[in-house]
Amino acid sequence: MEPFTSVGFTLLGFLIAASSAQFETECYTANGEDYRGQQNQTCLQGGKPCLYWNETFQHPYNTVKYPNGEGGLGRHNYCRNPDGDVRPWCYIADHDDGVYWKYCDIPTCQMPGNLGCFRDSGDPPTLSGSSETSNKLTIQSCISFCRSRRYKLAGMESGYACFCGNDPDYRRQGEAVSTECNHVCFGDHTQPCGGDGRLIIFSTLVGACGGNYTAPTAVIYSPDFPDNYGSNRVCYWTIQVPGSSFLLFNFTFFDIRDATDIVELLDGYTNQVISRFDGRNHPQGLVNISADFAILYFYSDRNNQAQGFAVVYKALRKQDPSVVYLEEKNNQTEAESPSNTEKANLTLNAARSPQIFYVITSSPSKPTHNMPVWTIYALAALLTLTVIAMVAKVLLHLTVKSPRIPTISGSESCNQNASTEPWIIFYRPSTISFFKKKLKNRHGDLSPLVSH
Repeated sequence: MEPFTSVGFTLLGFLIAASSAQFETECYTANGEDYRGQQNQTCLQGGKPCLYWNETFQHPYNTVKYPNGEGGLGRHNYCRNPDGDVRPWCYIADHDDGVYWKYCDIPTCQMPGNLGCFRDSGDPPTLSGSSETSNKLTIQSCISFCRSRRYKLAGMESGYACFCGNDPDYRRQGEAVSTECNHVCFGDHTQPCGGDGRLIIFSTLVGACGGNYTAPTAVIYSPDFPDNYGSNRVCYWTIQVPGSSFLLFNFTFFDIRDATDIVELLDGYTNQVISRFDGRNHPQGLVNISADFAILYFYSDRNNQAQGFAVVYKALRKQDPSVVYLEEKNNQTEAESPSNTEKANLTLNAARSPQIFYVITSSPSKPTHNMPVWTIYALAALLTLTVIAMVAKVLLHLTVKSPRIPTISGSESCNQNASTEPWIIFYRPSTISFFKKKLKNRHGDLSPLVSH
């Protein structure tokens, strides 16, 4: 048995697949535009059932108008947000009071960094730091305002008010239903900015240009997220989780349209670029870095700004059961087959190479075969024919240079009798062919076989 064969790689692939399942979440944008969950009623308890998107032809959003799955539409009745509203919604059959659609109350439909919706009576205020009001308020403008003043929390209320604070007990007045914080931001009607007496609170780490991360798992957003990233941005994030064996990265949201705007993942120790993405090359799966230190780099030029990206990372440590099992299996098979230690090490290194993981289905344990006997005989015959051809060529050269070939003067024709024409042997790998060599006329270059 050879160590760490395709079974080991399949288990490793299963480990990555299991880890990727942990990345899945309901939403990663502020309004749940990328929600791809399976809730099919307006709320989990007593909600209205959603209509199928392939049956809503009387309404603007249906599979006929959007046949390629735009906005997540399809032959299903799951809540979606195809029009960039403040949260996912769906059409319903109830037409009372002219209502034919409703928002979906999805409790987990909020981006990481969105701490939730909270009551704010103002006495005392939920967030007691700096504040401002603006008719151009967006989530990121409020976050940037609070971050510039070194606050950890930013809250939006009634669509135009921004509050900052570090209060650890921001829950003291009670948490409210998320739908009560759906007043649109005055500066961006696709973003929720709280409600009357309701404060939607975010961590000011959201949308920062750079940062240092040491937690086993976290979400990193592009600068200015969920607003469009700015121009001429150069940002670095370091991710270092001591003791981890792998760092897995999953881009749950990626909206970059310019080929000159670049996202890179680098090995933190060597600065080697592991993966590079841009507007033409989007992430297609998990990215693995076989180290405990990585760097995320982002650059934007002056043109074509977009919403950016959200990337989740997760550190896998050696103590994880799946990793321990694979390493024990490798050590066991090494003891059974000492002669294959080098091959096992190479295979394990390949499994830990700083590239995207792929499940290898072909087994590397097939024994190598010796060269067949007929191959040796064929090579010997080929060599013999080559020697014969070379000897024949030398003999013919000696023959055509003998006095029996008449000297051709300037006035004589270059045509010769067929009986005196020299023969040339051409050797090819498969055959030896013979043909008569036609000498050039006197006006061309004389053949080297002709005496001068």
